[in-house]
Amino acid sequence: MEQARITPIRDKWAGTMTDRERFNRQMHYQSVDRCFNMEFGYWQENFDQWRLFRDNGVTDNARADEFFSFDILKGFSSPVWMHPVFEERVVRETDTTRIMMNGDGLLAEVPKDGHATIPHYIEATVKTPDDWKRVKEERFRRDDPARRIDVDDVIRRHPADRDYPLAIWCGSMMGKIRDMLTFEGIAYAIYDYPDMLEDMVETACLLVEDELDQVLGKVDFDLASGWEDIAFKQGPIVSLDFFEQVVVPRYKRIGRKLTDAGIDIWYTDCDGDVRPLIPGMLESGLNTMFPWEVNGSGHPADALDRFGTDLRIMGGVNKMVLAEGRDAIKAYMKTLEPLVARGGFIPFCDHRCPPNVPEEDYLYYLDLKRSMFG
Repeated sequence: MEQARITPIRDKWAGTMTDRERFNRQMHYQSVDRCFNMEFGYWQENFDQWRLFRDNGVTDNARADEFFSFDILKGFSSPVWMHPVFEERVVRETDTTRIMMNGDGLLAEVPKDGHATIPHYIEATVKTPDDWKRVKEERFRRDDPARRIDVDDVIRRHPADRDYPLAIWCGSMMGKIRDMLTFEGIAYAIYDYPDMLEDMVETACLLVEDELDQVLGKVDFDLASGWEDIAFKQGPIVSLDFFEQVVVPRYKRIGRKLTDAGIDIWYTDCDGDVRPLIPGMLESGLNTMFPWEVNGSGHPADALDRFGTDLRIMGGVNKMVLAEGRDAIKAYMKTLEPLVARGGFIPFCDHRCPPNVPEEDYLYYLDLKRSMFG
C-alpha cells in the first residue's frame, strides 16, 4: 500500500547553488552560498513518541528528510558482502525475549516488546577457519550473478546532469566482519586466527574492487561512502597493528581506484573514538569521518585543527547537548561556527537523534542551524 505524500514542515533553505555544487565545494574547503543542510536520522522510538512525526505520517528517516526539506545526498550500492545472507528466523523464545538467527548468522537475543536496544549476541556461525571456509564458498562468491551491475540502469537513475551529490558504496573492511564474528569474536580472532581474519578482509576488498571496476569511469560519482563500526568510546576494538598492517593496504587499493576515477572525497561511518584510526585512513585516501560522535572522539575542532584540510568531518553535533535545553544547544552550536566557515565540515546530530530530545527543542536546533549557517 502506497504511503501518503509528506507535506514538509520547513521550506528548503534558499540558495544559489545546487545541492551537488554546494556539497562538493564545501567538502573541498571552497566558498559556498550556504552550508549543506542534512541530518543523519532518528531512533525508531522518535517516530512513535514525537507527536510531530505521528501527526504528519512520518514513519522513517527517508520521510523525515522530506518532512524537513533537507538537502539531498544519494548513494548507489551493490552486494559487496555476504550474499545470500542467512535466513532470519526465530530459534526459540523465553517469556520476555526471542532468540533469533539474524542475517549475519548470529544467534541474537532481542526483547519481545520490540523496544530498540543493542541485541545480546549469544553465538556466531563463523568461529573457526573451517567455518569461514564453508561460509565463504556458500555466500561470498565473486561470480554470484547478484553482483553484476546494470550500469545503464544506474546512469538512467542518476544522470550526469543531476543536481544532487551521488556516493558509490565502498562497504566495510572490518565492520561487517565484526557483525559476523561479534565484538568479542573479532577481538579473539586477531590473535587466534589472524590468517582467517586477513582472508576475510581480503575478500571484502576484492568484492568492493569488483564493484568499482564495473561502474567507475561510467557513472559520474561525486564521492565514496562506507561503514566501519570498529570503535567504541574507549577507542578501536581492533589492534592498531592489525589495522595498519592488514586493513590499511586494502583501503589503499580501493583509494587508488577512486582517485584514478577522480573521486577524492571518501567517508566512512564509524562510531566511538575513531581518532587513532585517522592517520591510516588518511594515508589511504579515506578522508572524511562520519558521524563524529563527540563523546567518543571529542569536539570536531580538535581533530580539524590537528589534521588540517586533509580531514573532513560530517556530524559532530553532540546529541547529549540536544537534550540539555536551548541555552546548551546554542552555546554548543556557537563553537561550530568557525568550522562551518572554514569548510570541510557539515554539522548534524552525531548519530541518530534519540527520543529523549524534546521535539520542540529539536525544532529549535534546526531553526538555529538555519539562522547560523543557512
